[in-house]
Amino acid sequence: MLKLGIIGYGKMGKIREAAMHHAGGAEIVRIHDPHAKDIPDKVNTQSPRDILDDPEIDGVFVCTQNRYNKQFTIEALQAGKHVFCEKPPAFNAADVEEIIAVERETNRVLMYGFNHRHHGGSNKIHELAESGEFGRVLWMRGRYGKSADEDFFDSWRADASASGGGILLDQGIHMLDLFLHVGGDFDEVHAFVSNLYWNLPDIEDNVFAIFRNSHTGQCASLHSTMTQWRHLFSFEVFMERGYMVLNGLKTPSETYGSEQLTIARNRSIAPAATWEEEETLLYEADESWDREAEIFRDTINSGSWPRSAGDSQGALRLMRLVDRIYENERHQAGQLYSRLQGKA
Repeated sequence: MLKLGIIGYGKMGKIREAAMHHAGGAEIVRIHDPHAKDIPDKVNTQSPRDILDDPEIDGVFVCTQNRYNKQFTIEALQAGKHVFCEKPPAFNAADVEEIIAVERETNRVLMYGFNHRHHGGSNKIHELAESGEFGRVLWMRGRYGKSADEDFFDSWRADASASGGGILLDQGIHMLDLFLHVGGDFDEVHAFVSNLYWNLPDIEDNVFAIFRNSHTGQCASLHSTMTQWRHLFSFEVFMERGYMVLNGLKTPSETYGSEQLTIARNRSIAPAATWEEEETLLYEADESWDREAEIFRDTINSGSWPRSAGDSQGALRLMRLVDRIYENERHQAGQLYSRLQGKA
């Protein structure tokens, strides 16, 4: 049985502990979080090094504030541990490249927590897209939004030095991961990043971005927002011979509504499907956390990566897109400043 440790015992640390318990084949033997009041005495540690230096511990869950993800991932790998780290993997792609260099040196399993790809609806979308039944992906559209609450402003997420950014790194990164998981990579990015309402320094509340693969012509559109007064999740994939539309996301809070996937196949004579030809699937349980735990356990045991896992190369492609979004906005802001200076 694998022996695992957890660094960071907030919401995500508790979720990972429960998922690992459900998955079986592993035991959480040590937990570190100086702020948590509910860590069982038998596993509580005074320092992260108590976990990293324990030769009996096989792997570590890194469930800390974003600013520590890179640091603890590297330290755990160097200590010979397999690592499961929450998103974002780091603040930028260059940081991820540093992590990958250590991963290669240590030959340990490194997995990132992108659980949205393991939800029932998105998992079905990926399965159908991979099957070839619907032909090529032509375009995708993703909308993911929520409203910030009072707890947000009192948390580390409202501090750019701790979070690395705003709604894009918090939620939008999950939709970007789905784009890459289902459709492949993009080399062209245009984006608008704004903070029109909450006015937190370096914490964006909206991102509008479009992507294109210049070789295939495939496009995708993203809106990630913290001023969506009604929580919303929508992921649409349109292909040569049909479409898949996922609305809602099954979560413990139920704030995103029911997770409902609509599938339609084009008719052979007229391409367009009709409303009556749509098939609707409803997913009433969120098994994404347990699936990730199972993949982490099985990959450690077998050394073989399943295609659905969130590996470091996928994380690097993702953070390169994130970098492009922020760079695009800085470039446009610089052009605007130059124009205003010219008029002064």
